[in-house]
Amino acid sequence: MALDFTAIDFETANSSPASACAVGLVRVRDGIVVAQTGWLIRPPAGHDAFQEWNVRIHGIEAHEVADADGWSEQLDRLCAFAGADVLVAHNAGFDLNVIRRACEATGDECPPYQSLCSLNVARKVYDLDSYKLPVAAAAAGFGAFPHHDALADARACAQIVIDAATRTGSGTVQQLADAIGVRLGDPLAPAAPAKVRAAA
Repeated sequence: MALDFTAIDFETANSSPASACAVGLVRVRDGIVVAQTGWLIRPPAGHDAFQEWNVRIHGIEAHEVADADGWSEQLDRLCAFAGADVLVAHNAGFDLNVIRRACEATGDECPPYQSLCSLNVARKVYDLDSYKLPVAAAAAGFGAFPHHDALADARACAQIVIDAATRTGSGTVQQLADAIGVRLGDPLAPAAPAKVRAAA
């Protein structure tokens, strides 16, 4: 086996995890970036309002995604790129929850991806004052990049894991996780339904 994974980053239109409006994907094989892509997403209906705070962070506005494919239309494309890889993301719980909640919003089957959090990796491997993505990426030898550009962020995540694997002599994602004492995120499952309050 080799150090193979796909790094992923989502930007969202608002505070709803289902409101994916952009994705970046970076494929790593044998510890080397071999492919990368990214695209805009039209968020699911009911989750498609663009909040000022989010726009200020990533710079994507509603009119830019008006003609983009919706979640259902692009999910197969995302899965085709990632294959059966472990997904790597900085604060992976957020990005994996985007997949789960967007699938819930559109009625699509949630793909059962495992994940590795590059934030947790960075905390184990580097001694830094901050573990925010730009700082951790710099420690991994990845220079300045446009933070909150989905593809650039995914590329930064990939470099953190590649560097951490090199430093620990790990040949696979699982070996890296074992070497630094973190666990891979469980395979994604559909979001649990909201609890219904019992009548008083």
